[in-house]
Amino acid sequence: MLRAKEGDDEAFGQLVNVYQDRLANIFRHLVAGQEAAEDLAQEVFLRIYRARNGYQPNARFSTWLFRIANNLASNARRSKGRRKEVNLVGTASGPMGVRPQEQLAIAKSGLMPTRQLDQRELQVVVQNAIEQLSDRQRMAVLLNKYEEMSYEDIGQAMEMSPSAVKSLLSRARENLRQILEPYMQLGRDSK
Repeated sequence: MLRAKEGDDEAFGQLVNVYQDRLANIFRHLVAGQEAAEDLAQEVFLRIYRARNGYQPNARFSTWLFRIANNLASNARRSKGRRKEVNLVGTASGPMGVRPQEQLAIAKSGLMPTRQLDQRELQVVVQNAIEQLSDRQRMAVLLNKYEEMSYEDIGQAMEMSPSAVKSLLSRARENLRQILEPYMQLGRDSK
């Protein structure tokens, strides 16, 4: 980022390459739709590019990036609430069957067909559970689990103290446990 601040557009391109998919994945969990997630990720990079001259390395770049992402996600949710949009959740496969990305993941997994179905079902159940968390809990879980950020870094990104992050994650884990417990019982009963 310091090179990008000095006008090195190639360095900025490297930042985009490293973080764009990670950001889009986080946004995909926070807002409905891949297209909206990609738009928000692009907006993060536009804001970073515009603010590059004033960048101060007070924290890690990723922490700054995810703070911007958190603020954008909050703004998107607020404006979406005012528009009263209705989201249609897509199915796990397209009209022509399993999507090519899913086929590739299945082929790489080497799992038996029944096990593949179990894995996809579990992913859907976990995704649905994460979507039931509050916005703040969801963001904290995503940053902790997907980005492997520390409580301190999450706190900086979400403008909270590390102890508040720890408490937030504890409540999120408890909520996930309660949501997922019936599915865990089913798994134990079928053994």
